[in-house]
Amino acid sequence: MADLFTPLTLRETEIPNRVMVSPMCQYSCEDRDGIATEWHRVHLGSRAVGRAGIVMTEATAVEPRGRISPEDLGIWSDEHADALAPIASFVAEVGSVPAIQLAHAGRKASTSRPWEGGEPLSHAEGGWDAIAPSALPYPGHDAPVEVHEMDQDEIETVIDAFEAAARRALEAGFEVAEVHAAHGYLLHEFLSPVANERADDYGGSFENRARLTVEVTEAVREVWPEEKPVFVRISGTDWLPDRDSWTVSDSARLADLLSEAGADLIDVSSGGIHPDQEIPRVGPNYQVGLAEGVREGSESEVAIGAVGGITAPEQADALIGNGRADLAIVGREFLRDPYFPIRAAEALGATDRLQVPNQYERGF
Repeated sequence: MADLFTPLTLRETEIPNRVMVSPMCQYSCEDRDGIATEWHRVHLGSRAVGRAGIVMTEATAVEPRGRISPEDLGIWSDEHADALAPIASFVAEVGSVPAIQLAHAGRKASTSRPWEGGEPLSHAEGGWDAIAPSALPYPGHDAPVEVHEMDQDEIETVIDAFEAAARRALEAGFEVAEVHAAHGYLLHEFLSPVANERADDYGGSFENRARLTVEVTEAVREVWPEEKPVFVRISGTDWLPDRDSWTVSDSARLADLLSEAGADLIDVSSGGIHPDQEIPRVGPNYQVGLAEGVREGSESEVAIGAVGGITAPEQADALIGNGRADLAIVGREFLRDPYFPIRAAEALGATDRLQVPNQYERGF
């Protein structure tokens, strides 16, 4: 029996298998307005046709200045939610669970798309000023984005923006909401002492640095139905061993706080806070040990998702079967093969547990 195709129940939501499409930015909002396009509908819909258990959107900004690039997806108005609703509807119709990642880029905002250089944009080029826990621009650029330290009113505005975004996402038909607190974006910036030099209730101690992520999770949980799950994506480590930074033990402590705040699954990725990060090895399962570390160090029973270099059916199945994680979160392999779960079912001899769409059956 292939463990990868065992359903996972979180609260009252049944996920048909343990494969999730990782949130991957598409940088494809045509008018730089954050409105989902046909590209997003086909991109996400095809992964649902491919039988992913969960299909999650890219990082979806909760306010305009929370985008990474001007072409990023957003959900800061009802118009944004209306454009996303047909996507969520189709994903659910074909049997996958539609999910959305709610995000704010913080000091890593206002850059061009990766294939256009990924460099900071001036106001004349359509860029904007960024907000962060401290007035520390993201390093590594010759002309970094202008950043200012958030005051209490701005912190409250961001919490409210996440809450409003979650409400709109629910109305659009999404069944899972994920709070993005990883990869050097705003919530991770508050968590890590590398980017947070505050001296108030949101800086200094672990508890203070974790405060905003917990408050955002509580705000999302407040509007999300009791029967539906909330995820949080974190960076398990900053990969900065020679400085005061975010570590796996911090992540395990945070998992306990997030579980208390109403999170049902911790999606463990890594890095992104500083370009000097030192990743020992990038390859198969290179971040899975971080997910295990969070699970082993946490006192809660929160579910754990693992991501990073998961490309083979047997590898994903072993991840679940060996108890290393509850969910295999697959990114780049889904860019290469939208039908990865169907191929995995064939390779693992589990086609009796995964129904190929009737329209595609003769191809398999």
